[in-house]
Amino acid sequence: MKGTLLRGLKQGSHVTWTLSKVIFPITVIITILQYTPVLPWLIELLTPMMSWIGLSGEAAVPLVLGNTLNLYAGIAAIVSFDFTVKEVFIMAIMLSFSHNLFIESSVATRVGIKWPIVVGIRVGLALFAAFVIHIFWDGGQEFAQYGLISPNTVAPEGWLAIGLEGFQTALMSVIQLALIVIPLMLVLQYFRELGWMEKISNLLAPFTRVMGMEKNASMTLVAGLTIGLAYGAGVMVQAVKEDGVSKKDMYLAFIFLVSCHAVVEDTLVFIPLGIPVWPLLLIRLTTAIILTAGVGFIWNRNQARIRKEDSTHEHTYDTI
Repeated sequence: MKGTLLRGLKQGSHVTWTLSKVIFPITVIITILQYTPVLPWLIELLTPMMSWIGLSGEAAVPLVLGNTLNLYAGIAAIVSFDFTVKEVFIMAIMLSFSHNLFIESSVATRVGIKWPIVVGIRVGLALFAAFVIHIFWDGGQEFAQYGLISPNTVAPEGWLAIGLEGFQTALMSVIQLALIVIPLMLVLQYFRELGWMEKISNLLAPFTRVMGMEKNASMTLVAGLTIGLAYGAGVMVQAVKEDGVSKKDMYLAFIFLVSCHAVVEDTLVFIPLGIPVWPLLLIRLTTAIILTAGVGFIWNRNQARIRKEDSTHEHTYDTI
């Protein structure tokens, strides 16, 4: 029991340190940038493009903040403006697919996933979903009624205060990471040594098989779905090392999770904005399943073809 506890603490501390080396500096930089001309310049650059996806120019503010900072920064910006229900729903689905881009996408590199792939999928899904909703949904023209969120925040004055806020935000992010990852690693260590990991994998095997993955990728999917992409990356790091998850399955798991992660928190957080959240959840789940299953089918088919060709060549050589 004691040995299991120590091994879990060691793994949790190692994963926390690995991820915090990405999360801390990026959080500091992005937090400081929001008080410089960089973010306002980016918002001004994107404003003319908003009409293509059915949004007003002001929508660039929450989209930029949500993608560069986090989901809560985007929501805080949404309630600062008067948007229609349709505009809020479009922004909600976009931010569900692509929020906290820099940190969550950089964390992906820790398990060998290429950064451009993660960013490309998330931004592409966000823009595609927004365009489809804009074209096919005629409702939601009334103004949204915000219920539970206050947009009032006090901006720091002076570069020292701005820098201090950046470091405080980054420190709190790392502390939050440790509070999630270390207990999670402890639980997973107990699961492994008690043989429960195999049982969970067997239970979820039909679902992972539909996605084109082996059953040992199941805990990676569960972690990402429940606690999010950045924090779930801790489980993914261990899965590659200890559970023998292949590179192909890790890519497929990430494709699924970049489309649909932290489904409970990321869905419920939009309730105060007065939009229907069930369609939001269903769109994310359906998109993730179809996209991952499609990529998995093509990938597995190509692998089978390559193996068949290699087998044919070996047979030819043996005959000769």
